[in-house]
Amino acid sequence: MPTLTPHEDVSSLKGVGPKKRAALSSAGIETVADLLTYFPRTWEDRRNRVKVSGLEEQVPAGFTARVLSVKRPAHSYRSGRRTPLVITAGDETGAVEIVFFQSHYMERIFLPGGDFYFFGTPARNYGKLTLIHPEFERVGADSEFGGYPIVPVYPLKAGISQLDMRRWHRDALGAAAAAPDILPKDIVSRLSLCGRDFALTHIHFPADRHALSAARYRLIFEELFLLATALGLLRERNAHAAPGIAFSDSIRPDDFSRLLPFGMTGAQARTVSEIYADMESERQMNRLVQGDVGSGKTAVAMAAAYKAARDGYQSVLMAPTEILATQHYAEFLRLFGAEQTPAAPAARSLRIRLLTASVRKSERDGILAELAAGAVDILIGTHALLQPDVVFGKLGLVITDEQHRFGVNQRIGLSEKGETQPDILVMTATPIPRTLAFILYGDLDVSLIDELPPGRKPVATKAVGSGKRGEVYKFAATQVAKGHQVYVVCPLIEENTESEAMAGVRSAGSVHAELSRKFPGLNIALLHGTMKQAEKDGIMEAFTAGEIPILVSTVVIEVGVNVPNATIMIVENSERFGLAQLHQLRGRVGRGASASYCVLITDSTSEEALTRAKIMTETNDGFVIAEKDLEMRGPGEFFGVRQHGLPELKISDMVRNASMLETVKQESARLLTEDPRLEGPENAALKRGIEDIVSNLSNPGL
Repeated sequence: MPTLTPHEDVSSLKGVGPKKRAALSSAGIETVADLLTYFPRTWEDRRNRVKVSGLEEQVPAGFTARVLSVKRPAHSYRSGRRTPLVITAGDETGAVEIVFFQSHYMERIFLPGGDFYFFGTPARNYGKLTLIHPEFERVGADSEFGGYPIVPVYPLKAGISQLDMRRWHRDALGAAAAAPDILPKDIVSRLSLCGRDFALTHIHFPADRHALSAARYRLIFEELFLLATALGLLRERNAHAAPGIAFSDSIRPDDFSRLLPFGMTGAQARTVSEIYADMESERQMNRLVQGDVGSGKTAVAMAAAYKAARDGYQSVLMAPTEILATQHYAEFLRLFGAEQTPAAPAARSLRIRLLTASVRKSERDGILAELAAGAVDILIGTHALLQPDVVFGKLGLVITDEQHRFGVNQRIGLSEKGETQPDILVMTATPIPRTLAFILYGDLDVSLIDELPPGRKPVATKAVGSGKRGEVYKFAATQVAKGHQVYVVCPLIEENTESEAMAGVRSAGSVHAELSRKFPGLNIALLHGTMKQAEKDGIMEAFTAGEIPILVSTVVIEVGVNVPNATIMIVENSERFGLAQLHQLRGRVGRGASASYCVLITDSTSEEALTRAKIMTETNDGFVIAEKDLEMRGPGEFFGVRQHGLPELKISDMVRNASMLETVKQESARLLTEDPRLEGPENAALKRGIEDIVSNLSNPGL
């Protein structure tokens, strides 16, 4: 067969007809190059070749044996299921039973006297060793194992076998040499990396474990390096794209901090200084502010909006829920809409409006008219801000809160409402592991608020079984008697009696009714997402004002709600929540000066639920929790990687390969310092290799 080239269609491979071509396409394999980068999920070491007598239970091994007998029970369709084909094969040391199910065609292959090579893992069945569906090939035939001692095992799509994949990969290996090495030669030399053709050959059919290790390291580094460099190149392009707004330096961080009724933490002050420096530069600000619950990100957003307003520009803040948007609106009003004082005269006063889906049309029309005329300094709202009729007079700053709740296109859509490129500030209270933040926000500058305001105490957390529920609520009643407030969070709104899987899962409705009977003298409220917005707002206003001592809710209160007087968070069926959710829920308490508590109620014995509970009781550090969450869930599920336009990682892993990321970042930064736009001829292949990544990052799908 003539040598294939990387860009040839996979239909050029022997045995790839229309059906298998379609199956390969469903796996993302269109060309020979795609096939070469469709990596094995594991490898089988077939150097362990033994005699039949040397086979051991649960130890993978290969052996050569002659077929001694082939039998199938006389009643071959018992109870509607085909009975197995049982083969006895042996050598001079003994015999072993080999079983195939759903295998009527095997009778034509395994004829007594035939010699075969088998590979599999023996198991004990009724006291004797048996191999179920081992891999096999006829001795003396053209080896489908390719004579390689370590054999690849691929993830498969319906209609494709391991045998198919191995044949095609073996036939495609010649194209590996034709593929250009896209890593710069000095990096390959400095890090002692193997060549790309060696890596692509030995990742599929390694000569030994050392060759496999070298191939894996090279390809993992390459994948992460390409992504890091694509993100760096995108940042460089953004910096030299349409110029941003160069705000004046007339407003300094101290000018804003004097307006606050409290002192900023060192981390807040550092972040505000970084934001002000960005805003005063001629390039567009693209900054992520990352901080744990209660770290004071809202004050940082206020500082940015204040600077923009004092320079004659409008700001917009988009929050994921009406509850959070309303809370931001109230906090902005308290600082910028309050009565003037000698210490903070007219410098404090700003025009602030709230725009959500529940705002009445007449009020909305008035807000939009003011906004277009430039009579609104700060507009706060939800997805309603994205409507086409929301037009700004002079937009200078876009702030998105809880960024992971929005797609990147929504952030871009909001920024496009400015005639010039507005500065962009992205905030999240969901701690993102540093390893994943490097990938997710490689195109943004990052500020980390890693310091809590003074006086904040860690929330004491305990996990208990349902048998302790009575004690938990008795303790909650004592807190209420002291004037404090309690959250009770349930995974369901109403009980689901039809689902066996939901049996025993507590609902907000039933818990509210139960507590109302248990504490008849207390005002116990119920809050969930299907209520009308006005009703939800009324309940939250009453709870914030201290008029409701116990609030039973679903996760609608997960993010952002700030009630310093609440000191207890009780989570029913805590096994139904992920680590990130549990940490966010716990963050609703401990926001005042009083000692606070979080109680996780669960009877689950699953290893995952027990691990989550253990982590929650051992640490309050959101970044530690995020790292653990990433380890448990993986990057794709952890943060919806797809919505960021990031490519699917084919061989690297953010958790297992975290130690390599620092080297990747250093090498990528070194390269982009020397050649910021990859214009040098020596980097041409690399630039071509990352074009698709840059394009997807620039125009991510939702």
